[in-house]
Amino acid sequence: MISQDDIDAFEFYNREDLTLTEYQSAAATTAIYPASVQILYPTLGLAGEAGEVADKVKKIIRDDKDTPEYRTEIAKEIGDVLWYCAVLADDLGYDLQQIADMNIWKLKERMASGKIRGDGDNR
Repeated sequence: MISQDDIDAFEFYNREDLTLTEYQSAAATTAIYPASVQILYPTLGLAGEAGEVADKVKKIIRDDKDTPEYRTEIAKEIGDVLWYCAVLADDLGYDLQQIADMNIWKLKERMASGKIRGDGDNR
């Protein structure tokens, strides 16, 4: 049964100005999988959902489906990717905002050193 606390939490998180940290907290409340498969479960889910995004993008090319409605379907799949990223980050002990900040810093460093293109994690 859904409690009033659940309803209140949903209303809190159902906002346009939701932060990554708040999103991660909300996602964690819906992460239902055994502790014995932490890290593994969301990693496999992330790979699957990323594949679904790629498949839908492929259909834009193959089936000429580039419509606002179809883009919305892709956005929904990206939301699933975001959910898996959030719970994986949580399992790893990271705040999703921290990860976003680290990624922007890494990209700025690459840009400043002229290494935004190329291969390798630590360019």
